[in-house]
Amino acid sequence: MEFEVVRDPLWNNIRLDGAALDVLDSEPFQRLRYVRQLGHAFLVYPGATHTRFEHALGAYHLAGRALGLLAERGELADLPAEEATLVRLAALLHDIGHYPFSHALEEAGLLSHEVLAAEHLAHPELCRALDRLGVPRTAERIAQLIRGQSQSPLSGLISGSLDLDKIDYLTRDARMCGVPYGTVDVDRLLHSITLVTVAGGRRRVGVHEKGASALESLTFAKYQMYRNVYWHHAVRSATAMFKRLVRTAIARGQLDAAWISRTTDEALMERLRHLPDTPLAARLRRRRLYKRLADLPATEVPAPGDEWIAGDPDLVANVEDRLAEELHLEPGAILLDFPAKPEMVAIDLPLMTRRGDIEPAQLALEPVADALHRNARRRRVFGAEARDLDPRTVVALAERSAAEVREALETGRPLLR
Repeated sequence: MEFEVVRDPLWNNIRLDGAALDVLDSEPFQRLRYVRQLGHAFLVYPGATHTRFEHALGAYHLAGRALGLLAERGELADLPAEEATLVRLAALLHDIGHYPFSHALEEAGLLSHEVLAAEHLAHPELCRALDRLGVPRTAERIAQLIRGQSQSPLSGLISGSLDLDKIDYLTRDARMCGVPYGTVDVDRLLHSITLVTVAGGRRRVGVHEKGASALESLTFAKYQMYRNVYWHHAVRSATAMFKRLVRTAIARGQLDAAWISRTTDEALMERLRHLPDTPLAARLRRRRLYKRLADLPATEVPAPGDEWIAGDPDLVANVEDRLAEELHLEPGAILLDFPAKPEMVAIDLPLMTRRGDIEPAQLALEPVADALHRNARRRRVFGAEARDLDPRTVVALAERSAAEVREALETGRPLLR
């Protein structure tokens, strides 16, 4: 069988063969060479210029390793061979629908990259590559695996608490950023993956009890990377500026969301730089990031009934402009940030004990995971220029419900009390 070996700084040799080679050469997959894995993190960590392309190769490699170990133990014997093939290709293609600049545009209200995957899989070059397998509904089944909607017993390797995507990006991101935080016991974790039978007779991916400590290492690695890299204050400032820039351009009819989903980091920034009245683009290019006017850990702010700062980008934009007006600044000069990632350290998979019993792993780790998630999050207010801002006013604003905030906007009552 025809194959090629790609040299990777993390996993050394990655072998690709069959349909994977055709996928690799397709236009949609080659686009990932020009989409950075960590968005604007390179403005803080200069080494963070790695892309979705090498991450996808890494996920494919880990899928092959995990499936190989399952096969050695005979756990795939009763599954059609095509199941393993589809899982490997889904690992390779799991980020095919990704926007430029990481997850920023999903936070801004655009469709998720998992939803967009099906559109990219319909590209003629990818269709031809996948048709080579001769497997019915290949693209549809891969899209279901990526969206977490597949009934395959192996779907947990692609979408779930233990998906191989996480293992690669944590390890790769830590290596490329030059930080010691993303340490995962990869070998132990891969060797502990098993297929278990849960209630109703359904089989799904689980982990053996002997791999519990490795699973914990994955949980803490995610927490440390979110707290120190992904949610670093300067990264979040750049992300907030970029979201505002793109949302404004879309609202003005200057950009089309469908075009954005098919383009690259540099192509998008080049388009933004040439639009009229886009000073944020120039500031990002020169790393003139907004400053922190307030920075509060989520543990010090009572949780609101509805997290509108994290989940309602339209309301947030209106609030930002009202705050700028109250502080005698131009529209867009104040930006709010409260990243939401409830599944950041979530664990939801079965654990096989040494006695052979099946228990939910999340029961043991859920309290820790919830505490880590809350500890990593911070509510921030960024400003184009320095301003004195009493943190108590931010707390008071965050405590208000979306309905109360909308009423204040409609009636003209001040937001800062």
